[in-house]
Amino acid sequence: MKKTKVTFNNDKLTYSCELMRALAHPLRLKILEFIDGHGTINVNKIYNTLNIEQSITSQHLRILRLAGVVNAKRDGKYMHYNINYSIVERANKAVNNFVGKA
Repeated sequence: MKKTKVTFNNDKLTYSCELMRALAHPLRLKILEFIDGHGTINVNKIYNTLNIEQSITSQHLRILRLAGVVNAKRDGKYMHYNINYSIVERANKAVNNFVGKA
């Protein structure tokens, strides 16, 4: 039986783990769906419409932002968020390839 050497790029593996962690939470998916329906949206509109506490919303948006899933732009005292679709599409493709449904 031939043994296969397993090697991983540690940086890519770490990023992939953070990206999947960011996308694997039901509330974060709900936030992403809401942002997707509005394009660019103010953080206040997100937590007020979804009835989520401001601090909880900010924590989830921070995780999504650090994973590169959303972009944030400050406009005065407000933060506006939009989805980084290229990252989401790459994650979707990777998951589909992994489970064999590409």
